[in-house]
Amino acid sequence: MLTVVAAALLALTLGVIGATLPVPYVALGPGPTYDTLGTYEDAEIVSVDGIPEYPTSGQLNMTTVSVTDRLSLFTSLYFWAAGDRRVIPREAVFPSDRSDAEIQAENAAQFEGSEANAVAAAVNELGLPARVLVGGVVPDSPAVGVLEAGDELVTVAGQPVATAAEVSERLAGALPGETVTIVYRRGGAERQADIVLGTSPDRPQGFLGVRPTVEPQEGEIDISLNGIGGPSAGLMFALAVVDRLTPGELTGGRFVAGTGAIDPGGAVGAIDGVPFKMLKAREVGAEVFLVPDGNCAEAAATAPDGLQLVRVASLGDAVDALDALREGRPVTSC
Repeated sequence: MLTVVAAALLALTLGVIGATLPVPYVALGPGPTYDTLGTYEDAEIVSVDGIPEYPTSGQLNMTTVSVTDRLSLFTSLYFWAAGDRRVIPREAVFPSDRSDAEIQAENAAQFEGSEANAVAAAVNELGLPARVLVGGVVPDSPAVGVLEAGDELVTVAGQPVATAAEVSERLAGALPGETVTIVYRRGGAERQADIVLGTSPDRPQGFLGVRPTVEPQEGEIDISLNGIGGPSAGLMFALAVVDRLTPGELTGGRFVAGTGAIDPGGAVGAIDGVPFKMLKAREVGAEVFLVPDGNCAEAAATAPDGLQLVRVASLGDAVDALDALREGRPVTSC
């Protein structure tokens, strides 16, 4: 009898430990998906004011990855066995040298950057008259205390700038320690600053320390979606802007989903979590999934049935591919 009681107590103890003992892992899985042509909390995700706008159809869904934290031993084993989640060390998502609040702030900043980059890429793709702004200032860089987010860059090193890429081009021949003159506009007033360039670990040219972005000269484009982090929605935001500002319906009425970081010039970068994003996209009815070139091998190996993969390396690639699908022409797959 005592043996049975002891075994029961041991089983109970192990059960309590397994259900309550936290383990240093998180589970990744499919996250929410949002139609960038639609609304969120009764407001348009992509809104346009003061620029001619055209009707759209179909869907252009951005996709996300969910992170389940504070796992117990039992829940981590359950997620590992379920197959639709991936259990990984918590350190990979929440590095111990930063607080959770710092990581959340970084993710939010990346998401805001993806919104600004999407607008810049779309403006560049459409060839709209534009102005170049300081999207952000790199901490501890030469631009700190001189330039601010929102300043309009008029000339860099004596030459006008009309695209984000031209900011770097104007500095291509300048070396660390050289002084460059920046003419900028703040609050409607034009100003001038002489800035001594610093050094950068990844390039020989002088380092200014601004993240340029682009806005249309006339009208406003606003992207608003709260509570999401990371840079991977950039491509789908940019496509929504292009669709709203061009005649015809980019999707041809299809349900298109996708992912991919984007830079102001329109280049699409690889991201994490593609298998989970494809699963969610197919679950909600997507027919086509836009995959960054760098993620194609992973996507091809894990794509759910019925989801057509389209390889893209730039915003222009994505627009051309959707045009081709609408017109019944072949596209580049993974």
